[in-house]
Amino acid sequence: MLVEPRFAAVFEGNPLIDEVIFSAGLVETTLQIRRRGFSTVFNQHGGPRSALLTGASGSPVQIGWKDHQYSFLYNVQVPEAQEFYGRPDVHAVEHRMSQFYWAGLPRGPIPPTKVFVQTDARQSVARKLAANGITSDQAYAVLQPGARFSEMRWPVTKFAELAGWLWAKYGITSAVNCSAQEAALAQEIRAAMPGSAVVADNLDVRELIALISSARLFVGNDSGPAHIAAGLQRPTVVIFSRTDPAQWRPLHAAGRVVSTGAQFEHPRGDKAIVVHQPRPVTAISVDELRAACAELLGG
Repeated sequence: MLVEPRFAAVFEGNPLIDEVIFSAGLVETTLQIRRRGFSTVFNQHGGPRSALLTGASGSPVQIGWKDHQYSFLYNVQVPEAQEFYGRPDVHAVEHRMSQFYWAGLPRGPIPPTKVFVQTDARQSVARKLAANGITSDQAYAVLQPGARFSEMRWPVTKFAELAGWLWAKYGITSAVNCSAQEAALAQEIRAAMPGSAVVADNLDVRELIALISSARLFVGNDSGPAHIAAGLQRPTVVIFSRTDPAQWRPLHAAGRVVSTGAQFEHPRGDKAIVVHQPRPVTAISVDELRAACAELLGG
């Protein structure tokens, strides 16, 4: 598995992966791949850099989607979702699996995604939570108010109201995840939730996985942490606005979606373009989130 170092934690401990290769400079990474003499390379990313790496790999079988940039570099070109599945709005997991089906893997039920927690990360998170008053026997929810774009972010004040309801109704405290790059957001959260939530703004990805793995519930905007929660099979409520839940919703039974009702076009299996959004993400009510949480928590 070739990955950028910052995402490597999601593959750590996975017994089905023989080796993780860290992406570096283009020449250095190309040499790493060529030295290993792989018989087949699947380009699951699809961007121009990954296409160049696939083409330079020296592998006799180079597999990628035929409608992506630099697709002429692949000697096995996989049809896009509309042609392959007969519908354009496929889930991202289905889209990626199409490469393996095209290469000969028999079609069948797709097994659940898995992310593995490392012992040292679990212990580190336990210490950090304990230092903030969350003991090992205390139920907590992970809240994710951040997202790539501001128009994808449900208001912090509404997250604060939801956190208060989770505590009052279920006795569940809240741990709010913020990245180190979201200092302004962390400050806003601390102002909106004084004494009612722990702001986790100093976790690496390994620790974030550990934090979510023990959570009673995850609630957040469509984001990387939401996909980690889905991969860990945790009860998950995801808020969607400009991204399509058909492509990115949690696939497991304990996943719920609350959306703006946006409609999308799908030029490719991994792309969605908003054609109509009847309301902004800020218009989603706290009651809608409460209802989704109650479905998972009971009551």
